[in-house]
Amino acid sequence: MEIDTMKYEKELKEKGVKFIAGVDEVGRGPLIGPVVTACVILKDDFNLPGLTDSKKLSEKKREALYPLIKEQSLGIGIGMVSAKEIDEINIYEATKKAMKMAIENCNPKPEHVLIDAMKLDLPIPSTSIIKGDLLSQSISAASVIAKVTRDHMMEELDQKYPMYDFKHNKGYPTKKHLMALEEYGILEEHRKSYGPVKKIWEEQHVTKI
Repeated sequence: MEIDTMKYEKELKEKGVKFIAGVDEVGRGPLIGPVVTACVILKDDFNLPGLTDSKKLSEKKREALYPLIKEQSLGIGIGMVSAKEIDEINIYEATKKAMKMAIENCNPKPEHVLIDAMKLDLPIPSTSIIKGDLLSQSISAASVIAKVTRDHMMEELDQKYPMYDFKHNKGYPTKKHLMALEEYGILEEHRKSYGPVKKIWEEQHVTKI
């Protein structure tokens, strides 16, 4: 049976809710850079064939959908929390903070928010949906916007530090990234609370007796 990926949106629209936003995050696992979130309110007549969870799409497909989602949205908000702050408050809290930022940065303001898995304390109604990036077109759209936004940041970082191969690994702990960490050290943008980075950081900053 085919999943109705507009089920949640339709139910809310039938209740008279006009501005329904999907919210999703990307970048909880990488060793470097911010966690990025997006809040997207799609137009009623949007037409985005092939739209689904960004993790299920090729980079080429995500890049093709990105401008189309922008064109077919009433509003988009982006939220980011830096590596430094992730180290201070942990990735879970950082993700929640970034999601709230994305919602605040969305114009028009959402009347109801559909969130992928995460529960947020918000002044407006929200629905937390497990696997929401597969079950809601609004969340899928937010997933693509967040992913492409962060990927572009990683490509910029790759131009500054090509030896870490961020263009391909997007900051995830691939063999090449880990080898570069060992050889060239930790960058300012690295998350020092994350295992492989933390280990090298502690080795470099251990007090010599």
